[in-house]
Amino acid sequence: MSTQLLSVQKISKALGDKKQSTQIIGSVSFDAQRGEFVSVVGPSGCGKTTLLMCLAGLYAVDSGDLVFDGKTVSGPSEGVSVVFQDYSRSLLPWKSNFENVLFGMKRINDMSPEAKRAWAGELIVSVGLKGFETSYPWQVSGGMQQRVAIARGLAARSRLLLLDEPLAAVDAQTRAEMQDLLLDLAKKYDQTCVLVTHDVDEAVYMADRIVVLSKRPTTVVADIAVALPKPREQLKTREDRTYLDLRHEVITLIRSMRVAH
Repeated sequence: MSTQLLSVQKISKALGDKKQSTQIIGSVSFDAQRGEFVSVVGPSGCGKTTLLMCLAGLYAVDSGDLVFDGKTVSGPSEGVSVVFQDYSRSLLPWKSNFENVLFGMKRINDMSPEAKRAWAGELIVSVGLKGFETSYPWQVSGGMQQRVAIARGLAARSRLLLLDEPLAAVDAQTRAEMQDLLLDLAKKYDQTCVLVTHDVDEAVYMADRIVVLSKRPTTVVADIAVALPKPREQLKTREDRTYLDLRHEVITLIRSMRVAH
């Protein structure tokens, strides 16, 4: 079995109609190996979220080759889940936290209702929400809502977890806790992850590789291996000389580019 799960080869994407369109992605190429955590960063407005929507099959690419697990992506793929930044809107407010996680299994046909409930219960525990199963998303904190969203993404038995700025709206302490939780869950459930983030510190802390994008129309200006040991620790890792050098390299690359708004 190939270790490569995702292959992105020279994909491009414009948004708008034929009369007035904007080229967002110029030509982007990178891959993700099974179990790898890839962070995607770049200047503001460069098209990171558009790229993620292409990887999810929610936007069709205009050209190039996009392959997930050996199959060309032509729409939403089984085995791919997306965790959005605006978790409060992605959760169903009329369903309990437990029911929201169950909803993530809607497309799974080879599990009994009992097995689905057991799987949802395991995920609720894994994301630290035991005791909040019957609560509704609007009754818990933002950090808890994001935990529900992550559990729902995992509930679909995903192999590729696409993360669109998932921690941008939580406070600094919760963000650090959630970073460690995501890394633990990725290892526990054998997830390949692609994280889009504006936070360079987060990108370096979490990743095995960092893909740095240019201003739009977007290309890849650097694909950097992160030679930091795992498991990561918030203080020890961030004080590591390798971490500091990588952070400096990525910030320098991004600041060298400007995007017209």
